[in-house]
Amino acid sequence: MKRGFQVVSTYQEAGLTLPKRQTKQAAGYDFAAATDFTLPSIWKGNFIRALYKLRQAKRYLTTEELDRADKSLKPYLVPTGIKAYMQPDEVLILVNRSSGPLKRRLILPNGVGIIDADYYDNPANEGEIFVQLVNYGLRDYHIKKGERIAQGIFVPYLVADQEEVPQAKRSGGFGSTKQ
Repeated sequence: MKRGFQVVSTYQEAGLTLPKRQTKQAAGYDFAAATDFTLPSIWKGNFIRALYKLRQAKRYLTTEELDRADKSLKPYLVPTGIKAYMQPDEVLILVNRSSGPLKRRLILPNGVGIIDADYYDNPANEGEIFVQLVNYGLRDYHIKKGERIAQGIFVPYLVADQEEVPQAKRSGGFGSTKQ
């Protein structure tokens, strides 16, 4: 087995569909939401209040006000219930589906997601892939179970000559590597 997808154990009985390409020459495998999920609009709540105060009141915000506003901009992790296996010199890159921003106002806030080969079956979350999304639309967006939310592309990568090869092993899941 060189590369592919599996359902994580917590979703074995959920009837999930493995990511697949939609056309013969498509590069991306479509990832779907594992559950119904509501993504709130960033324009609700503390973010818009902070913008109003900055613009209209022409005053600085307190640390507490900034923290509340910043929290409303935090992306949400939408579960897919899927893990990916691949060769050690490959990576799975998650990107927006073209319809995400255009039709639904949903974006990956970091532009891309990187799923390393050693993320598969990690002890923290079994390697489940989550899609970071932000809803910049004016309304909350309700993702339905099975709705396609991102696409993944397997890509080989190169390493630098005379690199000092890292000796650390992955100890956890999402965002687990520390400096």
